[in-house]
Amino acid sequence: MDLSRRYAETRDAQDPIGHFRTRFHIPDERLVYLDGNSLGRLPLTTRDRLRDAIEQEWGGELIRGWDRWIDLAGQVGDVIAEGVLGVGRGEVILSDSSTVNLFKLASAALDARPDRSVIVTDDDNFPTDRYVLEGLAKARGLRLRTVETDIDAGIDPARIAESLDDDVALVCLSHVAYRSGALADMVAITTAAHRVGALTLWDLCHSAGSVPVPLRESGADLAVGCTYKYLNAGPGAPAFLYVRAGLQTELRQPIWGWFGQRDQFAMGAGYDPVESIERFQVGTPPVLGVYAVLEGARITAEAGLPRLYAKSAELSQYAIRLGEGLDLASPADPARRGSHVTFHHPQAWQICQALKAQGVIPDFRTPQRLRLGLAPLYTRFVDVWDGMARLRDIIATGSYREFAAEPGRVT
Repeated sequence: MDLSRRYAETRDAQDPIGHFRTRFHIPDERLVYLDGNSLGRLPLTTRDRLRDAIEQEWGGELIRGWDRWIDLAGQVGDVIAEGVLGVGRGEVILSDSSTVNLFKLASAALDARPDRSVIVTDDDNFPTDRYVLEGLAKARGLRLRTVETDIDAGIDPARIAESLDDDVALVCLSHVAYRSGALADMVAITTAAHRVGALTLWDLCHSAGSVPVPLRESGADLAVGCTYKYLNAGPGAPAFLYVRAGLQTELRQPIWGWFGQRDQFAMGAGYDPVESIERFQVGTPPVLGVYAVLEGARITAEAGLPRLYAKSAELSQYAIRLGEGLDLASPADPARRGSHVTFHHPQAWQICQALKAQGVIPDFRTPQRLRLGLAPLYTRFVDVWDGMARLRDIIATGSYREFAAEPGRVT
């Protein structure tokens, strides 16, 4: 691979999805944004859609807008289902946050396996997932079985399989590790879980919109995911949840809200959930946020996951080659990685701040990891080249020592 900047310029000129960058609000072309795995850029269509929703729909139609808004969460769920996750219509819906959705689906799964007493996760799962599972285990008198995972190499399917027995009700893991980007073998792990009669719940927050997600191929039961990373729906945008079609009527989630109720405007005395994915809704959906998800998901679906994944693999491999000599804290094999690359350095926090001062936006994760998110819809090869050049220079000159060593609250 040619490591010159000219090569990066040539690859950008040849990029079959490079034109999607023009569909985003990018006021400063000099800024190298390598944090799309935390917060995606703003699509231009989202800006326009929200303006219309505020001025024309809310402002003009007022309460009459609910004639179109009432089914919006399911309609957007179908766009994500077919265009992002490769599953069927009626298997995905927008609702709440990823954390709340994880609680809802984990609770429903545990209720569906009342004679079992164990939840399995790994010790590098995203903290909110582990906290939710820990809380459920404590509240229900269950055991949380935590499998040790290499934080750089990711989940070993064999170790997960070894942790499984007839007491396991639920296996809950992340498809792409938040710290290293390591990609879990969803097919192998789901197969092992089903072999002992357990249900599976996957966190897709770092997967959706960046890598193919084999929910259908694996027979996975449940999944949750956020929309503000690679789906570019904006800070705090509503999350999605997936429930395999054949499992929907078997599960009853714990938060009984009126948007999951059959004939909700009858205002009935008892809770009677609908038999579709809508039973996993709770309260009134945030319409403006749902519209933002719609526009971000549409762009992703239009670009297509095969092309997005191919580009993200090439971008991340390019970053690794440009960072030769640095301590890679992600799998070296692109087939085992999501769309971000992580490097370890004892002064990673200071390096992160030094990069920001030079117009490069990465992020920091403990322990002493510098994480580079390479969102394929708008990240260019020259962005990777420029970012890595500045990173190498900062380390070589030691200029990062000018910055405080103590991390701030937001990393």
